[in-house]
Amino acid sequence: MKFDVSSSALLMRLQSISKVIASKNTLPILDSILFELEGNNLRLTASDVETRLVTSVEVVNTQGNGDFAISAKLLLESLKKLPEQPLTFDINDDSLEIFIYFENGKYNFIGQKADTYPQSKPLGESAITISPSSEVLLNGISRTLFASADDELRPVMNGIYFDIQTDKLTFVASDGHKLVRVSNDTVALDGRAAFILPKKPANLLKTLLPKTSEPVKIQFDDNNAIVTTETFEMVCRLIEGRYPNYNSVIPQDNPNKVTIERVPFLNALERVSVFSNPASSLVKLQLQNDLIVVSAQDIDFSTSAEEKIACQYSGDELSIGFKGTFLIGILENINADEIVFSLADPSRPGVVVPVENEEHEDLLMLLMPMVLNY
Repeated sequence: MKFDVSSSALLMRLQSISKVIASKNTLPILDSILFELEGNNLRLTASDVETRLVTSVEVVNTQGNGDFAISAKLLLESLKKLPEQPLTFDINDDSLEIFIYFENGKYNFIGQKADTYPQSKPLGESAITISPSSEVLLNGISRTLFASADDELRPVMNGIYFDIQTDKLTFVASDGHKLVRVSNDTVALDGRAAFILPKKPANLLKTLLPKTSEPVKIQFDDNNAIVTTETFEMVCRLIEGRYPNYNSVIPQDNPNKVTIERVPFLNALERVSVFSNPASSLVKLQLQNDLIVVSAQDIDFSTSAEEKIACQYSGDELSIGFKGTFLIGILENINADEIVFSLADPSRPGVVVPVENEEHEDLLMLLMPMVLNY
């Protein structure tokens, strides 16, 4: 086998798929990237068994077809410092000895047989297909991913729940303390379907989706999903199990509503939370007439901070505590200039929504309170 390829084009593709490779693999072959040459198309695959990323790059001056595997670390580290130039791959089909020739030198090493590389299973006949735009998918994943859990006892919480209904697609994530629900009415199904996307493939999509603007095709059955764009294909195993009824935990009537500018509120929280107890990160919010007082203290080190922020509020005076890092995370993942913070009492969850949702979108974030000790 022999072919020529652009060094920068190959490196870009390798870097995009190599993120799926685990630091410790049960199968040694998974430390490598699978190369499959057919005509002028070089198909590249990386996998960790659970998730598989595939992309391709155009090559020229090809001689023969075939497949082989090369150590991902060896290839990435050697190509990373090379300036843009054509590379010539020359592979001995019998011994898998590989030469890579470039302008000022060559690399020489032994590849691995491709037949030991694990193959993905095809989807079942009952597979369902949806086609959200890359922007809708990226937005849904980006807004919810931070709220997903790392809970060995409840694995269904360790990912993003895709709830596809007749009029919308809803992305949901929760760790039991915070919950994010974002719906988009540009994606729908004749019936209803759902799946739970694990955190690792969700993170991979968050990295890959900004590089494409085309619609994304998602095909899924009870066990696996295939996400296809113009530049890559991702096959991943889904989290099995029943996701909790997320709507049942969202309060329908929180009478105390605060309208406040998001960025000043976020900045004040970030400054004040520095003075909170590192173990609890407890921040206290005191709601008064058109005023919110943000405070924190650490009794162990005799430190405290307090800031006052103007807002629109005419309800009862109320003091409520939240974990500062969680509340900051929620505000960082809302794009609106102004938010509405709806509260009932110090023991019930607060609900945060933007004053104005983005087009075709409905965003809601929920945060459980903490017990105030001062």
